[in-house]
Amino acid sequence: MRKGVIAFLAAILFWSANAADVNWLTDLPKAEAQAKAENKIVLMDFSGSDWCPDCIALKKKVFDTEKFQAYAATNVVLVDVDFPDKKPQSSDLKKANAELKDKYKVEALPTLVVLDQDGKEIGRLSDSDEDSVKALITALGKYKAGK
Repeated sequence: MRKGVIAFLAAILFWSANAADVNWLTDLPKAEAQAKAENKIVLMDFSGSDWCPDCIALKKKVFDTEKFQAYAATNVVLVDVDFPDKKPQSSDLKKANAELKDKYKVEALPTLVVLDQDGKEIGRLSDSDEDSVKALITALGKYKAGK
């Protein structure tokens, strides 16, 4: 019994440590610097987190899964470019997000934009490309490999 409890606690600690590695940043320059330092790509998620049904589904079905989080922890720096309806945001964050939306010519939500370590756009994924964890990980793996 005691060994089982210890194994369970160890598994929780391991999962917590891995989950802590997956942070969604809101500062693109900071994300680009982290990607460069850690040899990762950047994934920007343009979303309407509290009003867009497809954005909410993407988060639940893909981003919140252990499989995606484990992949992202070692391969991707995540950037949340959110346009919420009710969630409060600072005026600086609203302005920065609007500038990113204009810069990357985002016309619909959700839109996923992939950047290399130098901040150059290397890919874009539409709603149909991001339907499953496996599809998203496969696409990101190709971008990371430069294919």
